[in-house]
Amino acid sequence: MADPSTGGEYVHGTDQTEQARLALMNGILNARTLAEIPIRAGDRILDIGSGLGQMSIAMAKVSGRSGRVLGIERSTEQIAKAAASRDEAGLTAEQVEFRQGDALRPPFQEGERNTFDLAFTRFLLEHVPEPLAVVKQMVQAVRPGGKIVLADDDHEVLRLHPEPAGMRRVWNAYMSLYERVGNDPLVGRRVVQLLHEAGAKPVRNTWVWFGACSGNELFEPTVLNLIGVLRGASERMIAEKLITAPEMDAFFASMQEFAQRPDAAVWFSMALAEGVRPA
Repeated sequence: MADPSTGGEYVHGTDQTEQARLALMNGILNARTLAEIPIRAGDRILDIGSGLGQMSIAMAKVSGRSGRVLGIERSTEQIAKAAASRDEAGLTAEQVEFRQGDALRPPFQEGERNTFDLAFTRFLLEHVPEPLAVVKQMVQAVRPGGKIVLADDDHEVLRLHPEPAGMRRVWNAYMSLYERVGNDPLVGRRVVQLLHEAGAKPVRNTWVWFGACSGNELFEPTVLNLIGVLRGASERMIAEKLITAPEMDAFFASMQEFAQRPDAAVWFSMALAEGVRPA
């Protein structure tokens, strides 16, 4: 989740419905993301924008008892829920610590900067007006030779087929809302460039699959996540006169029909890039 102190705005809101959507998304995407992150036993990991903590906890399980994950999150409510999830997972605060703070001014303790083996962020850069400033903080946080992994959306990649009525109109309005509040709906295509401009050496880029088709067990939660994304932003989209309430209502009705089709598919991927801080 973006920190408003960076100047950006999280367009989805922060109510219980949005928290449930974030948990659903984590359930779909965490294992696929984890498979693309170069984590070793004993790694010290920084997770910027750790949210509800599911990804921090997943990374901590890979780094093991000798590893450590520090999650930075601006929402004290989400930090409390993340800490509870950590405890339920049987991990200690030494293994996974959640700390309230700003992505542009991470609340490092004395001696922590330049020590992390890996800095990671996902779905944060799209919600800040200066993603390069965040990536620079991440590069400075890792040791020389340390790794930086950026994962984020390029919203133009999304395709639904057969396309629900009104889908393109609604999705374009959604991307326009990002731009209106100073965010970047296309930041995923920039992650390699951001690594380079922040002083890291880009070494790898890939896509993390984030779609499903009817008949697949992940199809329903994938469609529910997409509906949740747009419901969370719809009030602001309407207020900004990017779309009308009747158009949104008609679109959500068409999405319900789409969810019941035996031939429906959601095509979407998250961009991921890995860089290394020069020695």
